[in-house]
Amino acid sequence: MPTKRVDTCPCCRRTARLTFHHLIPKKMHRRPYFRKHFSKQTLQQGVMICRQCHDGIHKLYNEMQLAKHFTSLDALKEDELLARHFRWVGKQQINVKQ
Repeated sequence: MPTKRVDTCPCCRRTARLTFHHLIPKKMHRRPYFRKHFSKQTLQQGVMICRQCHDGIHKLYNEMQLAKHFTSLDALKEDELLARHFRWVGKQQINVKQ
């Protein structure tokens, strides 16, 4: 898993400290369906995003919804609720030293 770094968040387009978001949440990795249909490599895939975008994703959707419908960065960005959240986050100030 990548370490935190300061870069441009692909969701809100701000320069911020980024965190790793599993595209298929770790909680789903032990379920038989996901172990059968996805390789270990696929289960470990994710994107580096800022904490505010990351928190918004998990507040709007539960792990099962994320695992079934949001398994790519494009899918996250195309969802209207998430896009609205990302636009709001993009307007917020950030302290990169946090």
